[in-house]
Amino acid sequence: MRIGFGYDVHRYAPNRELWLGGIHIPYSQGLDGHSDADVAIHALCDAILGAAAMRDIGYHFPDTKGNEYEGIDSKLLLRRVMKMIREAGYELTNCDITIAAQVPKLSPYIDSMRITLSDVMGVSISQVSVKATTTEHLGFVGREEGIAAYAVVLIHEVI
Repeated sequence: MRIGFGYDVHRYAPNRELWLGGIHIPYSQGLDGHSDADVAIHALCDAILGAAAMRDIGYHFPDTKGNEYEGIDSKLLLRRVMKMIREAGYELTNCDITIAAQVPKLSPYIDSMRITLSDVMGVSISQVSVKATTTEHLGFVGREEGIAAYAVVLIHEVI
């Protein structure tokens, strides 16, 4: 068994769609980033890669490779990460993601995120936890400047 931790943050940006946990969230702004800027999936990918000691998302999918990953759907990156760890002999035991956002209210979307993420990873929904919180108006999240996400995962070696 191995544990991994991931963290990501993106600032709000006008004229972008908001993608979190693999689903579109209706909101007046999206997040700024080279890809679709899905902080939840990025944190999850980093946690999975970290648990397998396979570096991080930026190492495998750099924003310096021209247009290769520009605007990419982060669900595709998560699929690739799952393929990588499976080829290395690991499987996901469970994951727990916390999204810190002052706005928009995310609780109506949590179940859809869990379904989408479990689908993309090829695991049971019971293995995927997603939570949302505010920061009580503290810090950059509280000032509504962006969103942060944290993820922990447990993976196990497949014998």
